[in-house]
Amino acid sequence: MKLSQKIIQWLQGWFTKNHRKTAVIGISGGKDSAVVAGLCKEALGSQNVVGIMMHNGVQSDISDSEQVVNELGIRFGVANIKPAYDAILQCVEEALGYQASDGAKINIAPRIRMTVLYAISQTISETEAAQACVVGTGNRGEAEVGYTTKHGDSACDVNPIRNLWVDTVLQVGDELGYYPQVVHKAPSDGLCGKTDEDRLGFSYSQVKAAFTGRDVPAEQLTKIMKAHAASEHKRGLPDTFPYEDC
Repeated sequence: MKLSQKIIQWLQGWFTKNHRKTAVIGISGGKDSAVVAGLCKEALGSQNVVGIMMHNGVQSDISDSEQVVNELGIRFGVANIKPAYDAILQCVEEALGYQASDGAKINIAPRIRMTVLYAISQTISETEAAQACVVGTGNRGEAEVGYTTKHGDSACDVNPIRNLWVDTVLQVGDELGYYPQVVHKAPSDGLCGKTDEDRLGFSYSQVKAAFTGRDVPAEQLTKIMKAHAASEHKRGLPDTFPYEDC
């Protein structure tokens, strides 16, 4: 059995077990959300998948997002998050009395998108008699080096590709057979106009190699392990004081 079929069956089981019917997915125009949308369409039927495109004023690859939803035949919506982004940025800077950092500016948008997806999911659940949930689209390579926004794109109810390395995500995409040019385009976070590798200083293939016992150049290995250690807090629940009132 192909890996894609195993994931499809797993998704069907998860939705049944958790009494969910509709998948709500943020469609970014990249390979991960494209592959997840394809998996959900095959698992649940196109009528039970909702793709949401959320641009921050502009999105250079909006045509790729449109191709995904149109080729799959899924229900979709478009939201411009820029008014919310500008309002939150203003709140932050008014509270601090000075400009928000570049990192904060980058991470505001994914957290707004998470809020939109959950609001849409809850609204569908409460008004359409179709219990919905948010399906995540982050892969293992991103998670291992913390290349996600905490409580942003990493927030979801279920994620079928969380344990897949990038090359395996591509394999699943090829098995599904949808929009190959979207599946195989250079990975980008859609936040700052750079590819992931440009920002990180190493490739996802090197991340996989580092965690599977294969050789990685010393400079890149140091960067990978430093990023992994610094992002440990993103991969688990918050630490809590171990108090028990007996």
